[in-house]
Amino acid sequence: MQPDPTASAHETPALPAGRPAAEILTELKALRTADAPTRGGRTFAYVYDAGRQGLDELAAEAYAAYATVNGLDPTVFPSVARLENDLVGAAAALLGAPPGAQGTFTSGGTESILLAVKTARDHARSTRGVTDPQLVLPSTAHAAFHKAAAYLGLEPVVVPVDPVTYKANPTAMAAAITPRTALVVASAPSYAHGVIDPVARIAEAAAEHEVLCHVDACIGGWLLPYLRRAGRTVEPFDFSLPGVTSISVDLHKYGYADKGASVVLYRNAELRRHQYFAHAGWPGYPVVNPTVQGTKSAGLLAQAWAVLQHIGEDGYTALAARVAEASDHLLEGLRTTPDIHILGEPEAGLVAFTVLTSATPDRPSGTPDLSLLLHLADEMRVRGWYLQPQLSFDGLPPNLHLTLTPATVDRVEALLTDLPEALATARTLPPATADPALTDLAATLDPDTLTPEDVAGILAFAGLGEGGGLPERMAPVLFLLDSLPGRLKERLLTEFVGSVFRPRTP
Repeated sequence: MQPDPTASAHETPALPAGRPAAEILTELKALRTADAPTRGGRTFAYVYDAGRQGLDELAAEAYAAYATVNGLDPTVFPSVARLENDLVGAAAALLGAPPGAQGTFTSGGTESILLAVKTARDHARSTRGVTDPQLVLPSTAHAAFHKAAAYLGLEPVVVPVDPVTYKANPTAMAAAITPRTALVVASAPSYAHGVIDPVARIAEAAAEHEVLCHVDACIGGWLLPYLRRAGRTVEPFDFSLPGVTSISVDLHKYGYADKGASVVLYRNAELRRHQYFAHAGWPGYPVVNPTVQGTKSAGLLAQAWAVLQHIGEDGYTALAARVAEASDHLLEGLRTTPDIHILGEPEAGLVAFTVLTSATPDRPSGTPDLSLLLHLADEMRVRGWYLQPQLSFDGLPPNLHLTLTPATVDRVEALLTDLPEALATARTLPPATADPALTDLAATLDPDTLTPEDVAGILAFAGLGEGGGLPERMAPVLFLLDSLPGRLKERLLTEFVGSVFRPRTP
């Protein structure tokens, strides 16, 4: 066979010649050692650990059984429809859906929210002729709604929340509804502070204006009903409220399935119809996609189904009770820790607290201390805890966010023991500061006109330079980011994450 004359003599192979399976698995396990632990209850963000033996193994085996099944076409793989119908039916029953309610299994909360927003946009267009739709949402609504608005061409109308309770203001939400409104949003709970919006009043206002209302229960949808069954008081937030027209609920959060697994539910099939994409105007097979994805492995569907079937009704009630126990213990400990202030009244497994300057006669209650808060986060990480820093926003204070799971019940006491020690150490550190000259300059910059060199210089100054590596202590970096205008912050973070994801050559 003659060599291809167009091929480069110096062409680099895309892959190695082939490696033994054992060697590959060893390298994968070694790479994981740099990651935060996903089990054991010391990572208080991103992971949901039921703390039950054998659950991970069950999920892995169920995934493997369906990994090669294509979820694109349930007429070829009818078991896909059976598993999805079971999951959607369980979510509908749990969330008080009426007869005729419909839903879809998705890859996660972001996709569920994207689909709910698309449904509302297309519904408003077809039923009310709205061509320039708006999305009314509290300032604490998840960023996924802003992503959906950007992708789908809606204008976000952001309504400030109550600065004391951190809950949506139903009167202000109602006042923001216009003839252009396609969807009104409430959270149960909001991610940032773990508080539940007054869903009943928000949904009622939406119904009075004949506008759809979506409840983002990605976090609480699979927890709140079981908290109620465990004896806790939970205000109505679901389809028991007539004005609620759609709900998103993640199974990979308090359902303890592997990521990504979520369900989006609609009050009726007529609404769900607007979610679908269908296309017959090409020479290939007729396309009907319920979700953003077309081809997709049914493995995630199968593992979610297996986990829910295994834990069952009594199991989820017991796990919810453990989350409530962890929350009670943590909140009690935080309230007795000097200069720690809990934000709002957490109700659903999430807690946010800030750190106050020490009280003085002139300032008896103290004020949020960003530098001390960020140093505390670093000091807790040194001690093996990950608490998620959240920066200040629109008058809302910076804070540390914690996600509680059943696995954290036996870790809360240790965390509360380490917290005062870490706080005492943080107080001895030089305050994190932002160069006034840089912050003054930042106020004049247009993020859209910055050159790559400009961005690289600012990132280097912030300690996020070439190579995408992170500094050992994040307090100086986050303090600087907190001082920057929002759009500039977004541009810098985009460039930084872009620097992390760079192709590696063999």
